[in-house]
Amino acid sequence: MRQNDLVRDLRAALSLLTRLPLPPPLEFPVPPACWAWPLAGLAVGGLAATLAQGAVWVGLPAGVAAVAALMVLTLATGALHEDGLADCADGFWGGWTRERRLEIMKDSHIGSYGVMALLLVTLGRWAAMAALLAAGHWPALIAGATLSRAPMAALMALMPNARGSGLSASVGQPARSQALMATLVATLIALALTGFATAAMLLAAGLASLALARLAQARIGGQTGDVLGASQQLSELAALSAALLAL
Repeated sequence: MRQNDLVRDLRAALSLLTRLPLPPPLEFPVPPACWAWPLAGLAVGGLAATLAQGAVWVGLPAGVAAVAALMVLTLATGALHEDGLADCADGFWGGWTRERRLEIMKDSHIGSYGVMALLLVTLGRWAAMAALLAAGHWPALIAGATLSRAPMAALMALMPNARGSGLSASVGQPARSQALMATLVATLIALALTGFATAAMLLAAGLASLALARLAQARIGGQTGDVLGASQQLSELAALSAALLAL
């Protein structure tokens, strides 16, 4: 891969998955270069973990530092993945037919299922982050943010698009080799940050995403951008929880 392509793919990943003030590439790769998505997680996770650990160093409780980390992650991504999680919860359990579920997921309003999903998953992420920060394992926050972007690539490459329109459909389906590369990139970064705990984190993230994929296939017949966003949230929660047990 040429250096120009590497820079283009990285800028495309940051433009698609974050709200960081960086210039987008002159042209986006089609289908998307999803191998670089874990690098977007590395960027936002690095910012969040640095701020959180800085808060701990100046004497703030780990719980407050974890709130700061969540704020950075949410603002840096424009709550893109949180929105997907809420839409999936509303659609999967708020509709009786595939068509109605997809219609609910496309609606910008949030329902009770979406609120509860956001509350529970965010609370779980906060608790795991607080515990990791209190134990001095702040690199696990970066590893979790990085690893949780790989399942998005896998689901997009392996599952059919359920709607045939929207962001996920418009950018095209990446090759399976791209998803494999995303997993490899995420794993190598996590290994450098958390060592052998990466195995447990990767397994937990994979199982969470597999469960979501099976549910999405049963409920709507494939993946959408909302499903990809939900996979990030759930796999990050799973990876952070596994890190608590492994570190």
